[in-house]
Amino acid sequence: MKRSIRIRVTLIFVGLTALILLGIWGANNLFLEKYYINEKVEALNQAYDRIDALVMKREAEGGNIRDDFPAAGSFDSGEQTEGVELLRQLSDQNNILTIIVDSVTGYSIVSSGRDAGFMMDRIQQYIMGRGSWNETIRKEDNYTIQKSYYNRFNSYYLECWGFFSDNQTLFILSIPLESVRESVDLSNRFLIYVGIAAMALSCVVMYAATSRVVRPILKLAGLSERMTRLDFTAKYDGKEQDEIGVLGRSMNTLSDKLQQTIGELKEANLELQKDIEEKIQTDEMRKEFIANVSHELKTPIALIQGYAEGLAEGMAEDPESRDYYCEVIVDEAGKMNKMVRQLLTLTALEFGRDPVSMERFDLAEVIRGVLSASGILIQQKNARIQLEMSPPIYVWADEFKIEEVVTNYLSNALNHLEGDRIIRITVERLENRVKVSVRNTGEPIPEEEFSNIWTKFYKVDKARTRAYGGSGIGLSIVKAIMDSHHQEYGARNVEDGVEFWFTLDTRDAG
Repeated sequence: MKRSIRIRVTLIFVGLTALILLGIWGANNLFLEKYYINEKVEALNQAYDRIDALVMKREAEGGNIRDDFPAAGSFDSGEQTEGVELLRQLSDQNNILTIIVDSVTGYSIVSSGRDAGFMMDRIQQYIMGRGSWNETIRKEDNYTIQKSYYNRFNSYYLECWGFFSDNQTLFILSIPLESVRESVDLSNRFLIYVGIAAMALSCVVMYAATSRVVRPILKLAGLSERMTRLDFTAKYDGKEQDEIGVLGRSMNTLSDKLQQTIGELKEANLELQKDIEEKIQTDEMRKEFIANVSHELKTPIALIQGYAEGLAEGMAEDPESRDYYCEVIVDEAGKMNKMVRQLLTLTALEFGRDPVSMERFDLAEVIRGVLSASGILIQQKNARIQLEMSPPIYVWADEFKIEEVVTNYLSNALNHLEGDRIIRITVERLENRVKVSVRNTGEPIPEEEFSNIWTKFYKVDKARTRAYGGSGIGLSIVKAIMDSHHQEYGARNVEDGVEFWFTLDTRDAG
């Protein structure tokens, strides 16, 4: 048995070594050349994107890419422009030869290679559908990447040619492919020689080294395997006084300690996991809150600053202009104030600092009160209110919070009112519940947006929301209030518009 273990361990070690060497040899043969070409293809893609971005940037500025190369066709004119620096980086980092051609004039704008004339002939052949042997690797809308063979140089090249996004600037990017196959063969031959020597030496060394250590190691391996199954009754019974004996006794001590502390660790782990999850959730909410608030406050702050600076610099000298500037400042400040108040309300609801105060009240009276308070806004919007309910309607809920829900639904309906400009408020009696619906005529909400409308700061139509001063928080407040009441709520498209709804209990939960 002892000799068998020694041989087995030796053969396993040698076999693993052989498999690793064989794997490396196979990987070199199968993938090294492909990997090299893929890397070069990606380099050409990145080079195209960078040059194309510069071309479009110049076009947006009202110029042309040739502005970066004052001396036509010259790669190094002495003037360090962005285009010159870009082509130099591509040449130095990836050995990319570049020619950019104006398709209108047919003349080269710039060339980073010495054989500009030859490259010009190549791109003309490609455009005309002619040319020597080539293999298409990738084809996009504006450009093609191919592997080409040059008889003139007796070598292969990777080439990317076509038009930039302005559809008038031709280009060709070329990377010479070195003799990868020769390098692979040389590497594999060297690997075979080294592998044979390594396996022969490992056979001798491993056979001698496993003489006295295999058996106690196997005992320790069995002991550790039982410990991994949380069997802490396993103990090492060897009498060796060497390092293996010390290790065995240490494992016995470790087993006792693990058995003693495993329960404490599990309990501590549960507490720690809970703390980590709470911290991550809090941190994510903080990041999201800061980002959203910063985005929402950016526009009103900019407007207030701009108009205030205009007043300070005397740009509004006549009373009418000053009144206009002041109205804009007051309006934007009002929007910011409204958003801050809504954020404070939503934060208090989400963190449970505004508990629900359950009481019995007449829902019909609350709805009428909201309509009365919004009377001026209803007139300004030329809205027609259709109220369908049979008072009194007594429910159990937090009256102040439900009034906030009705107000938000009504404000949302007024701000999205179109067509016949009708808002229909319906209270439907169900078993032990009532369902309140607020429907307005107007454009429907895209079906894919329904899952997002309750998210803080989310706006289906950002331009329209900005026009009436909305911040995307109102429906989030509705969600938080209804969740705190454990009631249902939702929205749906109807034939002539959109309907928002929620439910309330009509009897005491106790």
